[in-house]
Amino acid sequence: MTGTKRTAVTLVVITVLLSLVIGMVGIVGVTGLSDTAAELKQHIIVQLQIPLILTACLVGAALSTSGATLQVVLRNPLADPGIIGITSGASLVAALLLLLTPQWATAYLHYLLPLGCFIGALLSTFIIYRLARKLLGSSTAVILAGIAISTLSGAVIAWLYMFSDANALRNLTFWLMGSLYQTNWLILAVGGPLIAVAVALQLYFAGDLNKLYAGELAAKSSGVDVEKLTERALIVCAIAVGTAVSMAGSIAFVGLLVPHILRLIIGHNNRYLLPLSALSGASLLMLVALSSEMTRAITLPVSMVTATLGGPLLIWALAKGQIKG
Repeated sequence: MTGTKRTAVTLVVITVLLSLVIGMVGIVGVTGLSDTAAELKQHIIVQLQIPLILTACLVGAALSTSGATLQVVLRNPLADPGIIGITSGASLVAALLLLLTPQWATAYLHYLLPLGCFIGALLSTFIIYRLARKLLGSSTAVILAGIAISTLSGAVIAWLYMFSDANALRNLTFWLMGSLYQTNWLILAVGGPLIAVAVALQLYFAGDLNKLYAGELAAKSSGVDVEKLTERALIVCAIAVGTAVSMAGSIAFVGLLVPHILRLIIGHNNRYLLPLSALSGASLLMLVALSSEMTRAITLPVSMVTATLGGPLLIWALAKGQIKG
């Protein structure tokens, strides 16, 4: 690594860690500096704000790292968990549960929803992978299969909208826009280790992912089993994204934009890109959570904030010719 790249990596690490610390201190400080009674403060911090911090870190890391991995494996700069259809299965199952769950089962919906979304994400990934295998398993086939699944899921959700009541529609709309306030310690205890293992496995794949930059034939000649690597990467990304979506709903742009911005700063070496993507995604959602905590009158939908920030940055990158196929 050159001196310039080393400096860039160091600056990114310092900035990201500083953002994480500011987010954590700010979120806890909002309650700590209030006039609330001490016992209530402790309950809010332990039961609400620490889960909020952990959710932001886990979901941001999962989406950003998976986005970076998918962009390399599929050799497409626009590959993203949302664009290739991983989140579409989760969204469809969420819509079915939110709109069709009978009244007697609503008390269990808080736990049924994460489980259903996780299963939906894995199922959609399985269908996408099987469809892609029918089309000779190319990266383009994976993306086309993902678009097909996303389109079909969107159509089913639209039909469900037509026949649902106002309260169910409001719940679904809020879920589809993303929220970091849907978890508790039980959900974190189940989802946290899944995301941690999935992200760690992606970091383990970094060396082989670097060899894909030279092309599939060159990667095979250097000893990489490209088909097996692609299969494993898709499964691991599906687990990470499925767990993230089950915890926080559908969140846009994080998996697409964070890896692109980092590549412009530190380059394409996945040994640095993947861990910094995890840290940067975590810090981004941490700052989103802090902004939501500071506007207590309303809970900001996460996708609204990330799309507002990410849209202009993506347009700028396209205008500058920074994103190339």
